[in-house]
Amino acid sequence: MSLLQRLYAPQAQAPAKGRLASAILLSVLAAIGILVPLLNLTLAPDSALHVPTYLVSLLGKYLCFAMLALSIDLVWGFCGILSLGHGAFFALGGYAMGMYLMLQIGDRGVYGNAELPDFMVFLNWKELPWYWYGFDFFPFAMVMALFVPGLLAFVFGGLAFRSRVSGVYLSIITQAMTYALMLAFFRNDMGFGGNNGLTDFKDLLGFDLQSDVTRAALLAATCAALAGCYLMCRAIVASKLGRLIAAIRDDEARVRFLGYRVENFKLFVFVLSAMIAGLAGALYVPQVGIINPGEYAPANSIEAVIWVAIGGRGTLYGAIAGGVLVNYAKTVLTGLIPEIWLFALGGMFIAVTLFFPKGLVGSIPAAFDWLKRRFGKRGETASTPLAEEPGQ
Repeated sequence: MSLLQRLYAPQAQAPAKGRLASAILLSVLAAIGILVPLLNLTLAPDSALHVPTYLVSLLGKYLCFAMLALSIDLVWGFCGILSLGHGAFFALGGYAMGMYLMLQIGDRGVYGNAELPDFMVFLNWKELPWYWYGFDFFPFAMVMALFVPGLLAFVFGGLAFRSRVSGVYLSIITQAMTYALMLAFFRNDMGFGGNNGLTDFKDLLGFDLQSDVTRAALLAATCAALAGCYLMCRAIVASKLGRLIAAIRDDEARVRFLGYRVENFKLFVFVLSAMIAGLAGALYVPQVGIINPGEYAPANSIEAVIWVAIGGRGTLYGAIAGGVLVNYAKTVLTGLIPEIWLFALGGMFIAVTLFFPKGLVGSIPAAFDWLKRRFGKRGETASTPLAEEPGQ
């Protein structure tokens, strides 16, 4: 099918396997968001079905990483923009939430100062910086967790896409962006905690962050947010806009010659993916209890891209699966043999690139097709060829 036919063909229904995968994913998220908190809160710790609190927080962290992977898959798998700086958007959302949580500590900090966070008191700051104003209000902090990453993506992407920077050059400058932010946030005079970052959080919306109920509620909220982001991304890629975005990925020059303002569509996807990453960061911080400049490290952004490649680029649900599975493997291996993790991650990436170019999830249909071709011939009857004759 030509590019014109793909752009203007009537919208087709999603393949059955895509609908099935979406149904399975949403069912799993619903089960995690409902059953895990119930098993944690209602069953005694000595029960075989009890889910310990540490596992609730760990699942929440995995799902936040899955949301970050989803944002990368939207911009890379469907629009062809390989961003090596999405960790910056994730960290900005995390800092927005961290600022709110720091201001909720009040006089319960080490220095007992109700107006300034402990690190500002330690550094002899006399007053709260202007860019901290409003972060004691939860709705404002959540808006900033979306707005600030989106604004950075809008400015950065607007300059890059209108200059027609693409390919490896765009990947390099996105990596430079997150590295520059990491260096800036390491500075104590930036007012974000310097090397130590923001930590020692007490409560969220008046609820104790160390409480089992709060941790269970955060897990449920993360499941709901991930499901909502997935449905939104699925609706976009299944629409005419999604077909146009895929056409830009496959042949940007031809789409441009058809009269489309390609940079505007790329900018839309880039900004949206940055906002999803910011939301993931905002949900991540209260569940892990800290945010520091290390989250801006370029290696984190590169690792997130590897999650998408291993799970299955261009599938959405594959990126989510990759984000969860790879981070679970990281938890296991760093607990058993810490020094082997980077080698294992590199080995997984190379193996998937060579043998499963569509990722683990994307290769499942191909594996079933191979099995059907390999073993299906034994069940064929003499009447089978007749059903394939022209005109039948």
